[in-house]
Amino acid sequence: MSGSTMRSPSVNALEECTPRAVHGDWYEWGKPLFDRIVALLALIVLTPVLLAIALAVRLDSPGPIIYRQKRVGQAGREFTMYKFRTMVDGAEDAPHRAAFERFFRARSLEETGARTFKLEGDPRVTRVGRFLRATSLDELPQLLNVLTGTMSLVGPRPPIPYETELYEPRHWLRLAVRPGITGPWQARARSQVPFEDMVAMDLEYIARRSFLLDLKILLFTVAAVVTQKGAG
Repeated sequence: MSGSTMRSPSVNALEECTPRAVHGDWYEWGKPLFDRIVALLALIVLTPVLLAIALAVRLDSPGPIIYRQKRVGQAGREFTMYKFRTMVDGAEDAPHRAAFERFFRARSLEETGARTFKLEGDPRVTRVGRFLRATSLDELPQLLNVLTGTMSLVGPRPPIPYETELYEPRHWLRLAVRPGITGPWQARARSQVPFEDMVAMDLEYIARRSFLLDLKILLFTVAAVVTQKGAG
């Protein structure tokens, strides 16, 4: 159920033990307001793009335009995250489960023999879906999550519930803040570093977060998307 809390040894204390942001209380209350204003303006400005993508998804393959997926957010609370559908309708999650386990256990990208930790050559992905994933346009519906307060523009990416089944207590600390559409992993590494490095990046962000750092991550994310760095 949306809003429920995942069971974890450390998740109950996450909100209490989270370090304060660099700029203190004004960042804590100002960020949600900033996020919602930017998300609303982006949805208005991008309306033609959103409609064009929706039409392309509809014409490309049968199924819903918007893909709804359960994710684990701040303090382990589950919520529904929105994306443009990029896979065939009813696709099984077994390939992604296996890919995440490899990502979770790998010590480096080199030992996997792959170009990226993303699942490559996935036959479940549609023609339009490949383009949307490469450009990250499939993530735009998450602006609705920002408006409802379940996500932020910047923060650790929210895991799928089955991913947290492998978590150790220290991994839950990355869920101490509201999850983001983008985060340090997407901006700096984008599927090129292993899970433990991603966690370290998220924890560093949580300890140092500020408006300036959020702006830098947003700009670096745009650059990574434009260059398709780490795109799979």
